[in-house]
Amino acid sequence: MGASIADNDLDDDADFAETHEINVTPFIDVMLVLLIIFMVAAPLSTVDLPVDLPTSSATPQKKPDKPTYVSIKSDLTLAIGEDTVRRAELVTALDGLADMTKDKYVFLRADKSVPYGELMGVMEILRSGGYSKVKLVTLEGVPGGAPTAPAAEAAKP
Repeated sequence: MGASIADNDLDDDADFAETHEINVTPFIDVMLVLLIIFMVAAPLSTVDLPVDLPTSSATPQKKPDKPTYVSIKSDLTLAIGEDTVRRAELVTALDGLADMTKDKYVFLRADKSVPYGELMGVMEILRSGGYSKVKLVTLEGVPGGAPTAPAAEAAKP
């Protein structure tokens, strides 16, 4: 609460008028700190593994908060998130993730140049490991057109 002394009220010291101004400086400081935190944290929450995804005209589905991505790169190496894993250790690595369970979806991303047999081989490894809920990740758009954003399409192995 602030008070001010007017020039004409100098003889009456007991009368202080209240000022009705909000001090916004602390609010601005908090907002700037939050802005900096979100600017630093936002790029860390995305997967930056370069995979040339095919396009699909399927209706996009809602993505969960923390999806688990298994990626097949063009050189046929596998990765969980951004960590490269060997094909024989894929299920063990998924089991070792803290927030992963067998009934959660695994989002499978594969480069366009990956042969269909390799994609099905990874899906078979996931299925034999108990991960039967697999969604294939593509880019939104008309096939042959310009892709817009990643989408997930349900698939059953």
